[in-house]
Amino acid sequence: MKEYSHIRLEHSGVVRTLVLARSEVRNAFNAAMIAEITDALRELSKLDDHRMLVIAADGPMFCAGADFHWMGSLADANYEENVEDSRRLYDMFNTLYNYPRPTIARVQGGAFGGGAGLIACCDFAVMADTAQIAFSEVRLGLVPSAISPFVIRKIGETQAREMFLTGTRISAKRAQEIGMASRVESIDTLDSGVEFYTKHLLSGGPLAQKVIKDLLRDVPGKDLRDAKEFTAQIIAAQRVTAEGQEGMQSFLEKRKPNFNLSE
Repeated sequence: MKEYSHIRLEHSGVVRTLVLARSEVRNAFNAAMIAEITDALRELSKLDDHRMLVIAADGPMFCAGADFHWMGSLADANYEENVEDSRRLYDMFNTLYNYPRPTIARVQGGAFGGGAGLIACCDFAVMADTAQIAFSEVRLGLVPSAISPFVIRKIGETQAREMFLTGTRISAKRAQEIGMASRVESIDTLDSGVEFYTKHLLSGGPLAQKVIKDLLRDVPGKDLRDAKEFTAQIIAAQRVTAEGQEGMQSFLEKRKPNFNLSE
């Protein structure tokens, strides 16, 4: 893998970790960091050496959102340049949202603006009980535009209205209540919370998990008539894979399935 300046990649067993590594600026995004995250996600998605991806961060804060020095530089950019910059930001979120394996955000401190957007793009989020999140763009006269499709899918329109329009910070407990956090832990047990999901994810079939992620992305956009044929084809295809056959056979034989199979 490549070496990056603003992020760090780690690999332990079946888990890959992408670490935000700009703790001196509270892991805030700039153009270079956005490009690195997007590139790393695309490269990692091609690898078969892991079953899941953890998004973590150095220092006391997960991510403060946009770097104000970077945002300030955009004030001198024209409309077309601003549009292109926003497209790159959207691409980063979209690449994480569509990552082909389960993703887990490990969140300490705070996650604001685009930092909270990263959480919304992950399948699971384990938050420290002292962590806070906010979509604070409105308090700067800005809007959470690039992250809005992912956040609304995550927590629904009602909760997004409250958070987007007020910009207020919410606790980890409240984040769990509205669906942004999957699990809340003390800072000392944050890694144990991540391990809870890594352990349970290993009990599932990796191909099935990829297909499930595709279902979760595609099914909400279909009406019930289209969904009937679409979902019938998906399950029919999965049943005849080596993984699907192994899973059903192991159930009949009352044994644990062996999902280390080549399709």
